[in-house]
Formats: sequence, C-alpha cells, structure tokens
Amino acid sequence: MPLKNHPAPPSTSASEAAASVSASPSEPVDAPAPRRSDATRTAILAAARERFAADGYERATIRAIAKDARIDPSMVMRYYGSKEGLFAAVLDVDLRLPDPAGLDPHDVGRVLVSHFLDLWEENEVLTAILRVGVTNQAGAARMQSIFRDQLSPVVQRTCPDPEQAPTRAALCASQLLGLALARYVLRIEPAVALHRAEIVAWLGPTVQRYLTAPNP
Repeated sequence: MPLKNHPAPPSTSASEAAASVSASPSEPVDAPAPRRSDATRTAILAAARERFAADGYERATIRAIAKDARIDPSMVMRYYGSKEGLFAAVLDVDLRLPDPAGLDPHDVGRVLVSHFLDLWEENEVLTAILRVGVTNQAGAARMQSIFRDQLSPVVQRTCPDPEQAPTRAALCASQLLGLALARYVLRIEPAVALHRAEIVAWLGPTVQRYLTAPNP
C-alpha cells in the first residue's frame, strides 16, 4: 500500500528564532555597563583637583595630571581641550542648596550648616576646590562666584531686607568656608575633634543671625 505524503512542518527562520529567544521572559536582561569615558573623566578630574591644589595653576601640567590619572596626556586634551578647559571643569560645582521656600525661616541657619557638613564630608571635591581657591587667584574668583550665585538667592529669600543679601551671604560664607578651612584643610585639632551635632549647635545660630537679625 503506498505511503501517504504528509506535508512537512513549516520551518522557522533564523530571525524568528532570535525574536522568540529575545522575547522570552525567563532570560535576564543585563543593565548597560558604565561607559569607559565616564570613568576616564572622573579619574582626570580627581587627579587635576589634587594637582592644582598642590602645585597651583601655573605649575600644574597636563603631563603630571595624566600621570596621576594613569592615562596618556592626549586623553586629557581629548576630553577637556586645554589646561584652561580642565581647570574650569575642576571648579564647576553645584552646591545643591535646599529651597528656602520649604524651610522655616528661623531654621535656615541650622539647615545650611548641616547641608555644608554633608557636602564637605561625603567626598573631597569641595575640599580640593577650596585648596585650589586659597592658592590660585582664578580658583579664588571661581569660589567667589559659586557662593555668590548659589548662596545669595537663598539668603535673599530669607533675610528681612533683600538689598542686604550680598553682605549677609558673604558673612554666611565666611563661617562655612572658615569651618571647612579649619576642619578639612588645615585640620586644626579642636575643630577636627568636634562632633557634627556640636558644629551645628555652635554655627547654626551664628549663620541664622547673619540671615535674619536686624541690621546693626
């Protein structure tokens, strides 16, 4: 008896198979790996902060910074173009100050001191920039602009007379930067030994007075 011819099952194309595999929910999807360029930029900026702080702008060289970052000098130029461009990137910092609209006006001093303690202690970026600022005129000018542009609006929203905001902001900066210089750069022992709560208790009322006290 002759055998019946059964139709062959439809073949699955390679593209369909790949789509089936990619659509399978059982296969985990790996998160994208961090870009190598991001790690390189981070290494360059960290090395540049230390080198500018130690040697000053004039003496610091691209070659020395690249050596500290363990990369070729051409990579520094590729990402930042020049020493001037690198220096500008080093001094570019966001203080991430809290919005005074959501704060009790009588508590802003304490909040600012606590916030700056977080900034100084969570990483060494601001400390390195402060060291650059006290050794280099351009670094000092940059620190002035950072505090003027970012701190003054907070003070203006808090103080009784907005026209006094620049003066009051400068007085606040004198306390905040003075603490950082004594505690993290010069490392004066009594300032280093103070606990966080003690610093807030000492400086919070002083900064608050600069913000809201009547003009003497």
